[in-house]
Amino acid sequence: MDDERTRILVVDDEEIVRESLGGWLEKDGFLVESVAEGKVAVERLEAGRWSVLLTDLKMPGMDGLQLLEEARKRQPELVVVLMTAYATIDTAVSAMKLGAYDYLVKPFDPEELSLMMQKIVSRQALVRENAALRKALKREYGFHDLVSKSPAMQQVFELARAAARSNSTILVLGESGSGKEVMARAIHAESPRAQGPFVAVSCAALTESLLESELFGHEKGSFTGASSRKIGKFEAANGGTLFLDEIGDISPKLQLDLLRVLEDRRFHRVGGTEPIAVDVRIVAATNRDLRRAVAEGRFREDLLYRLNVIVLQLPPLRERKEDIPLLVEHFLDVLGMEMQRRVEGVASDAMATLMAHGWPGNVRELRNVLERGMVVAQSGAIQARDLGLPPVEAGGGSAAGGAPGGVPPTLEEMEKRHIAEVLAHTGGNVSQAARLLGIDRVTLYNKIRKYQLRRAEDDGQQRSG
Repeated sequence: MDDERTRILVVDDEEIVRESLGGWLEKDGFLVESVAEGKVAVERLEAGRWSVLLTDLKMPGMDGLQLLEEARKRQPELVVVLMTAYATIDTAVSAMKLGAYDYLVKPFDPEELSLMMQKIVSRQALVRENAALRKALKREYGFHDLVSKSPAMQQVFELARAAARSNSTILVLGESGSGKEVMARAIHAESPRAQGPFVAVSCAALTESLLESELFGHEKGSFTGASSRKIGKFEAANGGTLFLDEIGDISPKLQLDLLRVLEDRRFHRVGGTEPIAVDVRIVAATNRDLRRAVAEGRFREDLLYRLNVIVLQLPPLRERKEDIPLLVEHFLDVLGMEMQRRVEGVASDAMATLMAHGWPGNVRELRNVLERGMVVAQSGAIQARDLGLPPVEAGGGSAAGGAPGGVPPTLEEMEKRHIAEVLAHTGGNVSQAARLLGIDRVTLYNKIRKYQLRRAEDDGQQRSG
């Protein structure tokens, strides 16, 4: 493959069209290969990388739209141009929805073809330049899957890199959705244990007895339903990293059990008598104030000292809004690969909306909002209307953030209004609202109680009563 020249695959069942197109394009300096049917074109796409696919719409067997779909599956970055003598609005709309760059109506002028190819080449050069720039930015501002240019986060990255090389216990603090598990995975990837397992446990999701069995395993017959021996997460993580999320939610008994494991690196399975030794690096995380929990008698002080060896405090997104454009670029890349769909960034009105939002769900909420935008976007770039967020007022703030007399609202007021709007939008569906906000249901229920919000069905019950 010649990387200096654009490679074009021409597909048309008429030999004269293939010869004419090939001649024109080669005269313009492109590398061209021509095939007569869609099936052969798919084979050529699987055999190598192409810059442009130029295909007829109406062909026997696999038609142009079917070939377009197959091409996008194999090479998502491929630019596809359809040729047709039967141009209709419906055809154009169908082609664009499936990801076509443009279409040409037969018979077409060679100059028209040359101009379109020049545009495509310029666009691809710009895409490559932007990709190289994004890679450079990630090298400068990134720590594995975390990206930030804020000074506060850069300090966290620096400490995390140093901590990763040690075997010390690490405590990651931060609000829900701020990236605590992503940080834990980055630390594991940077550590000498990177080839070992990374095992994550959500301590808030299980009852005390289930969490005990989940962490330490159990012997056959140790309790009703224990029909066989089960290996716990500590054993599963041997030689690697165990991530204990929401550590502030565990019961006093499990706090004591965990303290003993941290001190002795040994434990017993539930119902077992033999001590089991493990070599595990602990990374714990919580969105709770553990010192306050200690003062209130809800968390053991000696366990806090054991966990509090190296502390990483992740700032909320609202305190580092300069990171939003960088995070948007990062998530559009990630989501594009996951969803097999590409968008041309976000429009200026969408970026203004993202910058004005309060982000109670932090980075997780931003990712969810961008995923929604990619799903519903109709044009090449995500528009403000695609995000599902409150619109930005003329003065620059979110419409949900105004206050009488021009006094800016408090953070709690903004959060309360935004949660109320999302609940209204979902008709009171807490699970759906939690997903849109980028937080878990328990956190949302706590905030509903805190702000004394009523869901839509509560209002309906009161009115019907």
